[in-house]
Amino acid sequence: MKNIQKKLLSISLLLLVMVFPSCTSELDQSPDTGSSISGSEFFSTPESYKQNLAKLYAGFATSGQQGPAGSPDISGIDEGTSQYIRGYWMMQELTTDEAVIGWNDGTIKDFHSQAWTTSDNFINATFARFSFQIVNCNEFLRQTTDEKLTARGIDATLKAEIATYRAEARFLRAITYWHLIDTFGGSSLVTEDSPTTFYYPEYATRAELYKFIDDELTAITPLLKAPKSNEAFRVDQAAAWMLQAKLYMNAKVYIGTDHYAEAVPLISKITGSAYSLHTNYNQLFLADNDKNGAQNEFIFAIAFDGLHTQTYGGTTFLTHAPVGGSMNAASFGINGGWGGIRTTAAFVDKFDANTTDTRGQFYKAGQTKEIKDISNFTDGYAIQKFRNVDVNGKQGSDKAGNFSDADFPIFRLADAYLMYAECAVRGAAGATIANATTYVNALRTRAKGATVTQGDLTLDFILDERARELHWEGHRRTDLIRFGKFTGGSYIWPWKGGSASGSPTQSYRDLFPIPAKALATNQKLQQNTGY
Repeated sequence: MKNIQKKLLSISLLLLVMVFPSCTSELDQSPDTGSSISGSEFFSTPESYKQNLAKLYAGFATSGQQGPAGSPDISGIDEGTSQYIRGYWMMQELTTDEAVIGWNDGTIKDFHSQAWTTSDNFINATFARFSFQIVNCNEFLRQTTDEKLTARGIDATLKAEIATYRAEARFLRAITYWHLIDTFGGSSLVTEDSPTTFYYPEYATRAELYKFIDDELTAITPLLKAPKSNEAFRVDQAAAWMLQAKLYMNAKVYIGTDHYAEAVPLISKITGSAYSLHTNYNQLFLADNDKNGAQNEFIFAIAFDGLHTQTYGGTTFLTHAPVGGSMNAASFGINGGWGGIRTTAAFVDKFDANTTDTRGQFYKAGQTKEIKDISNFTDGYAIQKFRNVDVNGKQGSDKAGNFSDADFPIFRLADAYLMYAECAVRGAAGATIANATTYVNALRTRAKGATVTQGDLTLDFILDERARELHWEGHRRTDLIRFGKFTGGSYIWPWKGGSASGSPTQSYRDLFPIPAKALATNQKLQQNTGY
């Protein structure tokens, strides 16, 4: 969607700030600040519908109305930290064996030690970001009903196109609700049919939110465009299949019922679609991953552009923050490293010491494998995954080296291959170990790793292979919980629980707390057990 963002984002951001006040939240139900205008006034031209759709997609990439500093969507915290991908990534990765961060910003180190509280401002910002994204989707859907389109004189051709926009908006809302139930469990359920006047939404359980997402995806999939037939960066049926398969694969965690078998036919549709593996693993995370072939593997990706989506979150964060010590910032296409994120020895050990696997090329010069002091950047190997350079080593579009062009993959085909393999190992009907082995070896061969046999496919192997293939892409916490290894003592990694050697943590931390600020705003919300 870089073409949408480059052409329309600057317009949509300026207009949407009038439609949606900063930090408006139907989940929190904060009062209107008085800065909004009516939706009907904004939706007064044919062009405004696609501009509005651009804003919904951009909600995953931008942090405010004027770039990295000014008119933030979420107030009360550093604007870059409030960006959607950055907030979600911190909750999904800093809490696991894949990442630690050396900064002393507020409570940020509480993520890795799994010691967060209900007043954690980072968690509050991400909860608010989810809320902001949902309210924007709801307003778009309210303003694009057949009745309103007819009243505005919209012709049949544009109406048909807007019907597709609506299905995409429902998908973007559904994936946000999925992130919400995965991280926070239950919350409020608000839709385009909810009251537009101020009220306190009722609490919806995790199971109720699960059903809503499942029903939405079933309803919208036929309305979306066929795989690879939509405009770049806009979702299609494969994205809906992927999200619904993710929902089913985590159903045991979410609702206590196994639905792996239901995931298999959806995954098979994806693997049989027009998406294909890119030939080079490391090129998947470069500045030109929208056109170097990686785009053929990305089922849904968030577009970042060094000139048009400037933010200190997203891939700008994931390119700058892991660079420090003796690392050469220029080779990453940036003007300097932030000396923050590294990985643990537990993740390093998932690769052989002399591995040829290109997914395990850690930066070791001047770095120690073990972390004695998290605050010291040179304690712990560095990850070199995201780079703001193209396949020829040329820097991205922002020649000052501040902001990255690399897009962030939410879903890619390699993940679908590993999801299939997991279903097969778990004995789900319709998935075979033979096909699973073929899929796994396709990924390992691409990465120049050793191939495996059917006998090698165990649940422990699948979990480790998911880490090798998908590390730092926002999957790890969810994976560890599904495999029963996030909290407790069945799997210990350095600094889990706050000690250098690692220690068990309480099982209630499989969920984050509903922020105290949200509870104070809407007392109908229910706090998660243990907090």
